Amino acid sequence: MKIAITGASGLIGSRIVELLQNDFEFLSLSIEDMDITDPDSVESNLANLDFDLFLHLAGYTNVDGAENQKELAHKINVEGTKNVFDFVSKKNKKFIYISTDFIFDGKNPPYFEDSTPDPTGYYAQTKYEGEKIVNNNAMIVRLSYPYRANYEIKKDLVRKLIDYLKQGTQLKMITDSLITPTFVDDIAYSLKYLMNNYSPEIYHVVGADSLSPYDAANLIAKTFNLDESLIVPTTFEEYSKDKAVRSQYSQIKSKKNNFHSMKTFEEGLNEIKIQMTKL
Repeated sequence: MKIAITGASGLIGSRIVELLQNDFEFLSLSIEDMDITDPDSVESNLANLDFDLFLHLAGYTNVDGAENQKELAHKINVEGTKNVFDFVSKKNKKFIYISTDFIFDGKNPPYFEDSTPDPTGYYAQTKYEGEKIVNNNAMIVRLSYPYRANYEIKKDLVRKLIDYLKQGTQLKMITDSLITPTFVDDIAYSLKYLMNNYSPEIYHVVGADSLSPYDAANLIAKTFNLDESLIVPTTFEEYSKDKAVRSQYSQIKSKKNNFHSMKTFEEGLNEIKIQMTKL
């Protein structure tokens, strides 16, 4: 199967291509090749491209930055999604839209595939607008706090915290909040199944457990033999000052994932520790 993919050099996309390169033929559409915000650029790149499925990973992902760059976030996440989806639909090809747990307001967890979105911050609003553009005519895959080993271009939450702890930096971590960290390798293998068994539905591909950022940081410190005393508790209210609105209880679950066993956060950390030492 031929997969046209945006975001193939990103945190998630690069690992998908690396792990699944023997299962699919990936046709990478980089930002240098195709400007998704320009319909003419989309048409010129896709008109003669032979592919079976379009995997749309590219997006504006700076949650706080979106509040100050609303026009850019909207252009990429909403207009860009519409441009590629409209053209892929014309070609009658399959489409997978990668979305986020941020579309939920975090007030009534847990959240499943059929829970009603209520985005708060502007980033979340643009991602939900993207969902509405493709809904019922594409597969929507929602992810939550992805983390992986060995990707230096962009640090995820886990590797940021590892770096801070190694530097001896004190970390104020929230105790009264929940996140659902997701191991990127699990995302890749889940997408392998979903691409081979395509259906225009919503799926949550998320880690097996949810925990507070404070507990997550302590588990990171313990796993990597770092100083837990650097981690001090704070509240969601205190942390949220001067930041974009976020979900307090981002406890995401799946009713549909019976195709891949997702790792707990502890299992995922142990796996990336092994992968990091192999370099």
